Amino acid sequence: MPVPAAATPLEQKLDAYIASYMEAMNAPGLTLGLTGADKTLRTAGFGYADVDKRAPVTTDHLFQIGSITKSFVALLLLQLRDEGKLDLRKPVLDYLPGLPIVTEFGPVTVHHLLTHTSGLPDNLTLFAADPSARLIQGFKPGEHFHYCNAGFDILGLLAAKLDGRPWRMLVEERIFKPLAMSRTRGVITTADRARAAVGYQPYWDDQVYPRQGKLAPAPNLVMDDTAGCIQSTPDDMARYIRMLLNGGKGPAGRIVSEEGFGLFTTPYIKAEEFSPTASYGYGIAVDTLDGHRILRHTGGMVAFASSIHVDLDGGAAAFASINAMQGYRPTAVTEYAVKLIRAQREGKPLPAPATIADPMDVDNAADYAGIYTAPDGRTLEFAAKGKGLSLLDGERPIPLQRQGGDAFVSTAASSYAAHAFAFGRKEEAKDPDPKKKLPLIEVSYGPDWFSGAKYEGPKSFHAPAHYGGFTGRYCCDSAWGGSAEVYILKDQLTVDGTPLAPIGGALFRLGEEPWSPMTAEFLHMFEGKARLMRLGGADYWRVEVG
Repeated sequence: MPVPAAATPLEQKLDAYIASYMEAMNAPGLTLGLTGADKTLRTAGFGYADVDKRAPVTTDHLFQIGSITKSFVALLLLQLRDEGKLDLRKPVLDYLPGLPIVTEFGPVTVHHLLTHTSGLPDNLTLFAADPSARLIQGFKPGEHFHYCNAGFDILGLLAAKLDGRPWRMLVEERIFKPLAMSRTRGVITTADRARAAVGYQPYWDDQVYPRQGKLAPAPNLVMDDTAGCIQSTPDDMARYIRMLLNGGKGPAGRIVSEEGFGLFTTPYIKAEEFSPTASYGYGIAVDTLDGHRILRHTGGMVAFASSIHVDLDGGAAAFASINAMQGYRPTAVTEYAVKLIRAQREGKPLPAPATIADPMDVDNAADYAGIYTAPDGRTLEFAAKGKGLSLLDGERPIPLQRQGGDAFVSTAASSYAAHAFAFGRKEEAKDPDPKKKLPLIEVSYGPDWFSGAKYEGPKSFHAPAHYGGFTGRYCCDSAWGGSAEVYILKDQLTVDGTPLAPIGGALFRLGEEPWSPMTAEFLHMFEGKARLMRLGGADYWRVEVG
């Protein structure tokens, strides 16, 4: 794998960690930008921008930064506020009355959209193919943090209307040019394909993905959705995060007023999906680590994943992006880079990196071992050997990799590649202790359910008869959608294991939160089967492929 020449002990330590991280996480390439408050400290490329051509990543390659774009949107709107053109507490429908949203739980303000507290669903698109479709709230604005890409699509439209120029022009004039980000693009187009690293995604979209699974080049993407449409280089991103380190000041003056930057970095609501201690500001996560104030965000695209980590008190910041989407972000790289910079500045020993967990190591593997039995008599047998967990398929053990929590996936080509093995634990009657490991009592593999020796509940289940018309595999034409399988687990209708709660007729709420605005709807019933599932606003068509 191509790596840059490391000149200092800090670079040697960081580069060694990045090399091991990329190998462990199966990342084809990585781009890196490090900065202090005064200047860029380093930019570098690792691995391959094009695996087939063995073309190494260079600092000139464009990488898609995904949802880090949201912080750019927020700063633009704060500029417009500074200019007296925007009231953050005003309902967004007052500015954009034609938006396809329904606000029965209360008016959605610009503040609500900036903080992901609008109550609107996280749909793949704001404007659906069905002109009558609307984004419908699930809760009163301000009550919950619910990540909403559609909300930032709305905010981009708002910025363009108030500024009078399309997004690509206003972000270039208001942020890129003042920060000398000359190689950054505000939209993703095929015209920039020659400058961009090739992005990769899992080869099979109808199978669960093990960490070292096969990857394939992703199709070209054209996108101006301001939830995540910026592509950039490490040098330009170092300029951007240096502005954040300096409280909104760039080399030619302030990007946003001091008051505006204060609003940008105010922790408005808890956002634990970024970290257990994180809150959300305006388009940016706000955190405290090691007693320091941190700004952070990640970005996930069809075939790229990115991270920024900005230590406001330590005066150091890092950007990293990989050209693959496998369900994780390179947050560990940016965190470690900033820790190294801080230690060097403070004259302390350079810290050792955190251990990169091997998903094949299952510390409590013996807990999962045993025989589980389906109501029809079929069995699954799991065996533990040290920290390894395997499924015994006849004479052949199939090694399992931890996917997360109590879920595992097969790492071998087998008939068990379509789903994860999801183990279930006994529920505590009241006041469950999150640190207490309750007994494992069951396991499911897609729609197939198996009980263990300690299971004491019912073993026969009866789902509503009409659920059968909704089950099957559905595919989305969008690069974001892929495929999804709807099946019945016990008596619960699910999408790839995520439960669906009935709202009425063929409309269901996605997930277990009673306030979730995410829905699945089954349409076009023909010969007893739904031919279309509208999931998160995207159309998934039934396919009969085996």
